[in-house]
Amino acid sequence: MPKPVKLDCRHVWKLYGQGAEQFLAANPAPTLDAVNEAGLIGAVRDVSVQIQEGEIFVIMGLSGSGKSTLVRCLSRLVEPTAGEIQFDGRDLLQASEAELIEIRRKKMGMVFQQFALLPHLTVLQNAAFPLDVQGIDRATREARAQEVIDLVGLKGREKNYPRELSGGQQQRVGIARSLAVEPDLWFLDEPFSALDPLIRREMQDEFLRLQALLHKTIVFITHDFDEAIRLADRIAVMKDGAIEQIATPEDLVLTPATDYVAEFTRHVSRAKVVRARSLMAPLSDGPFAGDVPADATIEDIAAAVEAADRPHRIIADGQPIGVLPRQAVIDVLVGRA
Repeated sequence: MPKPVKLDCRHVWKLYGQGAEQFLAANPAPTLDAVNEAGLIGAVRDVSVQIQEGEIFVIMGLSGSGKSTLVRCLSRLVEPTAGEIQFDGRDLLQASEAELIEIRRKKMGMVFQQFALLPHLTVLQNAAFPLDVQGIDRATREARAQEVIDLVGLKGREKNYPRELSGGQQQRVGIARSLAVEPDLWFLDEPFSALDPLIRREMQDEFLRLQALLHKTIVFITHDFDEAIRLADRIAVMKDGAIEQIATPEDLVLTPATDYVAEFTRHVSRAKVVRARSLMAPLSDGPFAGDVPADATIEDIAAAVEAADRPHRIIADGQPIGVLPRQAVIDVLVGRA
């Protein structure tokens, strides 16, 4: 059964330049060449996407592809030139400024690449700051801030100031601050890109742990494909302000919709995206070497499968659904599949 749609974005445009609205009114579906010839910049072009409740939806592309502008349009930090954005069935483009402020304060969380912590406030005070803005009393806001500080693994650092923390710890404070308001929708714009590789991996682990606990609806921007395939339920690839393809990481790599997506994913290891379910043979009698989850990637299970002299059963929802042939796994690992 499909999940409910949390954020429904239809035919959203963001053109920069004089006369952009009049141009779109006269040319409802202009090509990129037409936009350029009109002296306009097509930052976001005719984007439609439905983001489901509880999913991690990753938007990726090269620098200048429009991914950050799109996210700012979705939260109306940037005003779209045209289109419709429904959040929980409500058209955000029709909301007043006061209504938008209330929505952002209570229903949206945002984390950006720059930590933007307030240097004169402690970890606890930084995490509690959004609640302070809402006028929530000190005892209540600090109790909630302590909860999210514990959640992101910073217990014991409550009285530290940002300058006393590492980059990864500062980003955890930013995450805690965005979670303090218990948002329905969480935007993260390249939150880990400024971190060292080891810390970045640690933060990805932390992010996945938090999502397993909280089940937030997340829009996550990155230009790192390895990060995208590790985190995403679905990925949208952008180019020149438009979406080239929306798909699961596996489908994106195995069945690219355009030459651009094919080139974009060409060097991605198939073992990182192909899941056991995709290599499944019909269920048969044992004996078996063991069980593997249907959604496990080949990279995660390759060592156990290669070392075994018997096939593994594939398990979904606690029930065996098929068999994972050892040779099929080897074919993926060596690039034959």
